[in-house]
Amino acid sequence: MAGTAVPRGLTSRPLVWRAARLAAERWETPTARTLTFDVPNWPGHLPGQHVDVRLTAPDGYSTQRSYSLAQPDRVELTVERLDDGEVSPYLADILAIGDQIELRGPVGGWFVWRPTGRRPVLLLAGGSGLVPLMAMIRARRKESSGTPFRLLYSVRSPADVYYKNELGRPEPGLDVTCLYTREAPEGWPRPPGRLTASDLSRRAGLADSDPDCFVCGPTGFVEAAANLLVARGQDAQRIKTERFGPTGG
Repeated sequence: MAGTAVPRGLTSRPLVWRAARLAAERWETPTARTLTFDVPNWPGHLPGQHVDVRLTAPDGYSTQRSYSLAQPDRVELTVERLDDGEVSPYLADILAIGDQIELRGPVGGWFVWRPTGRRPVLLLAGGSGLVPLMAMIRARRKESSGTPFRLLYSVRSPADVYYKNELGRPEPGLDVTCLYTREAPEGWPRPPGRLTASDLSRRAGLADSDPDCFVCGPTGFVEAAANLLVARGQDAQRIKTERFGPTGG
């Protein structure tokens, strides 16, 4: 991470732990839950940034994890439950409306998209790596940006797709393609499999533009996607990557 970016018009503030109260929640998939928090004096953030989440037990033991922000204008996280996780099972299954946790952020100043950008954007997401990229898509919509966006979303099966209804709605200038790795819908034109050079050629439109690229997901996905982009001749300086844990496409 390159330091903390501050949204335009906001004053830089030190990173401090803030109390965050759960105000709303919904399930995206059987294992992924979206959490919306009320955070007094939140300084604002840019799409692509993340927060640190800290949980503290009654005996004083504490642990923390990082989660990307899913919205450009409010503190919202989508958490994938990891069965052997220390934080995600609590956030996904136990945290109730009105409960409080601690957040610190926003964090990160490199893996961000600003609505003032005009260069076409290619988003490559693996599994839960969609979350910060969805914040970019939502920021584009909120600001009525005309910047062309293409999203290639690598995910195990239709049941694992985040934000399914929202991504399924037509939106001018936004092209969304799901690449299923294990189970595809009946009649789907592409057989299940991982991201390939052919996917970039046929579905990402790299021959027609020279986009800014944002790649987010598990380490294996990110490395493979970045290598495919470079092999296609994409300028490495315009490939930004963010690596998540073991979940994903």
